[in-house]
Parts: sequence; structure tokens; C-alpha cells
Amino acid sequence: MPRGQKSKLNARERRHRARNNAQVSEGTKETLQAPEESSPESCGTSEMPEKESVSRATIDTFSSSFSDESSIDDFDEENLFRYYQSIPHQNIVARKVPLLLQILLDNYRTKQLTTMEDMLQVFDDEEMDDFPEILRKVAERLSDIFAVELREVESSRRVYDLISKLKLPNNGRVRAGKGFPKTGFLMTILAMIFMNGNCAREEDIWRTLRSMGVYPGKKHQIYGEPRKLITQDLVKLKYLEYRQVANSDPPKYEFLWGPQAHAETSKMTALKFVAKINEISPKYFADLYEEALKEEQEKNQSNHKVSSAIPLKARAFSFVICSQVSPSIAQV
Repeated sequence: MPRGQKSKLNARERRHRARNNAQVSEGTKETLQAPEESSPESCGTSEMPEKESVSRATIDTFSSSFSDESSIDDFDEENLFRYYQSIPHQNIVARKVPLLLQILLDNYRTKQLTTMEDMLQVFDDEEMDDFPEILRKVAERLSDIFAVELREVESSRRVYDLISKLKLPNNGRVRAGKGFPKTGFLMTILAMIFMNGNCAREEDIWRTLRSMGVYPGKKHQIYGEPRKLITQDLVKLKYLEYRQVANSDPPKYEFLWGPQAHAETSKMTALKFVAKINEISPKYFADLYEEALKEEQEKNQSNHKVSSAIPLKARAFSFVICSQVSPSIAQV
């Protein structure tokens, strides 16, 4: 394509993009405020995965998101338009999800916020109608794999960030500095412990992690050095308890949930996390589901008793204070 025609085409695309930005931004807000949650109950009667492979999907899904080595730079604008017009709608969605996921994770890793402009840079005008669906899928994948929430943090500039679902330091990175979120990894470990009778031997944990390509003493591209992470960092933060097995000689060690894990999450949440990754219903783990459900019911009853025990005057005083808080603060 001659240089002059290419410049005109680029200018026209920029004008079209500018006109669509406002509409896409509004659609983005609605998508993030009311995401469609796919129900694990609809997964049918998939076979229960073996213990060693229960959490393998975490790393497999992440790796598949970055496996597409093809580049849109291989096409000029005219050929690129014809290429996208020739492939089915679902293939466009499948191609754009990993691209958008990579932008968000790269910005998270380097401690940068993501703007609407950053996200739209991989979309053509013809694909703007697909943006809400693609963003919903990306948000679901971030939640399901990394246990982080895609959230608008500055509406005036349309800026977004990934927020850890647990109160881990450094917004889920655990240690100071740059890196990927460790929240999903922690949820995986907690699920392993729960599925091993609430107390998992260290050798069993490492057996499963090795099946995920995670090895003790070997730095991982997402999780860093995993032995230090789970035996020191997460133990120090009280998400995990790491203790010697009684009367073991030579010494053997085991993991339990720490008090911080009990405070911030639940067995049901951990079970659903693993079930969602493996595309099965949490009810398939019948005994574990019943145990998790019983814990949920006990917590709800305990919270109800605490609420009922608050004196009437104290509750009235709290209501008065809350009613005087401005709506913008109350929504925080």
C-alpha cells in the first residue's frame, strides 16, 4: 500500500476509534459492575481429576494465554482487515482474550495501571462490538486463575488495575517489588490442604506442584522461588501453618491453613476455585462439599449471634452514623 494511502487509512481509523471510545467505555463499566458469572453447576458430570492434576489447570491456562506467537505486525492494514473478516466470530474473541490478558498482566507485573487506550490498542473498529464480551472473559479468567479482580480505580481517566481478592501485601505480589499476583497460587495451596483432609504432607504438596511445573528451589516465571514463598513468606503472613509431623524421624513436615486464611476465605471458596479451574461442579467432591457447606452454615450462624448480641442502642447509633455518610464514601 502506498505511504499516502496508508497515512489516510491510519487517520481515518483514529477518528473512528475516538468516536467509539465513549461508547466502549460505558460498556466496560457495565461489564465490570455486573459481570456474567458462568455457573460451575452447568459443567455436567465431568470426571473428577486425579489429586496430582487438580491444580494443573492453573499453570496450563496461564501458559496457553501466551502461546500464540503470531503477530498482527505480519499483516498490513488492508490484509489484516480481510483476514479478520474471513474468520468466525468466536475465533476473533478467542484470539483477543489472551492479547488483552497479556496487556493487563504485563502492566500489573511492572506496577503500571492500565488505561482504556491501552486495552483498545489491539482492537479494530470492526471488533468494538465484541469488546464487552472479550473483557468479561478476561475478567473471569483473571478471577479464576489469579484470584484478582479487574477494577476501575480512576473513572475520570478510565484507568484500571488488578486487585487481589485476599489481603496479601503489595496487592497480591507478597514481596516488595514487581511481579505477578500470588493470590491464585495461595488459593491453590489452600485447596490442596483442604482436599487432603485439612492437613497436607509437604511431599504431597510438592508432588502436585511438580505436575504444574513448579519445583522447590527453582525460580518460576509467575510464582518466583516457590519453597520460600510457601514455607516462609505465606507462613510469616499467617496464611499457612508449617509444622513438623509428630514423632517423624527423619523429620517430615505438613501444611495447615493459618489463621489469616480462615479469616479471609473459606473452604467453600477454595473448593469452588479449584472446581472452576477444572471445569467441574464443586458438588462433584461430595464429602468435601458437605464439609465446606457445614462450615459456611456455622459461620453464618456465628455472625448472626454476634449481630443479635449487639445492644439495641449501639445498633441504632451505628445506623445514625452510616446514614450520615456521603453516598460516595459509603460505596467504598
